[in-house]
Amino acid sequence: MLTKKSSLVNTYEMFQKAQKGKYAIPAFNIHNLETLQVVVETAAELKSPVILAGTPGTISYCGPEFFVSMAETAASLHDIPIAIHLDHFESLEEVQRCVEAGFTSCMIDASHDPFEENVRIVKEVVEYAHSKGVTVEAELGRLGGIEDDLVVDEKDAKFTNPAQALEFVERTGLNSLAVAIGTAHGLYKGEPNLDFDRLAEINERVDVPLVLHGASDVPVEAVQRAIDLGVCKVNVATDLKIPFANAVKTYFNENPDANDPRKYLSPAKEAMKEVVAEKIRMCRSEGKA
Repeated sequence: MLTKKSSLVNTYEMFQKAQKGKYAIPAFNIHNLETLQVVVETAAELKSPVILAGTPGTISYCGPEFFVSMAETAASLHDIPIAIHLDHFESLEEVQRCVEAGFTSCMIDASHDPFEENVRIVKEVVEYAHSKGVTVEAELGRLGGIEDDLVVDEKDAKFTNPAQALEFVERTGLNSLAVAIGTAHGLYKGEPNLDFDRLAEINERVDVPLVLHGASDVPVEAVQRAIDLGVCKVNVATDLKIPFANAVKTYFNENPDANDPRKYLSPAKEAMKEVVAEKIRMCRSEGKA
């Protein structure tokens, strides 16, 4: 069994409990102190376990040490399980630097590579991460859309093959599998059409927790059906950034001479808090801390 690292936790026990309880752990992409505060404080109020996720762009922006220090402070102040997760990292070297800084969970994304190369890269990361007590997520199939610097054209997106999923899990030893069933990063042009039959077949074949990327802008009913079919982690990014940014814009429109970050970031935090609470309830993780 994987062990805890510092005051934070990895996702192993989180996902075990979520699998049994038929709920999911919300994974929120954070970008700075304010967004981290909103996510953790709201999760604590609702007594929900939570994953704080950082993309390569976020980690480059704030530095892994600052990210870890902020998260450790949050964990010391709130009695809920908190994991910090690397989202869509693409090399062992990048993962190593962040794990050494204190990250407790990572996603290695080699989904753009051929199957055998994907297996090789993920297996290499799993061997390293497990030696440090860190859990590993990987992706089979490919989501379209945009997240930070990751851009996947719709024509390059592809769904997860259920038969390949079993082989992928067995050969890599990963802890959770991100599946491509019709979601996309960013906002949708129309309502997403999720392939629940495919998800059900994947869930029947593998026993590891499944991960739903691109959950922003997906109807609550669709996300909860995915949870019923084995999804134990739901990623949310764009749905948090939009209300935060809009509240800042509104504040400056109403107060064009403002210059105090405490003044213009406070309404942004409040706007984001409403969405965080909605997503926690969508995941049915309220009261599961």
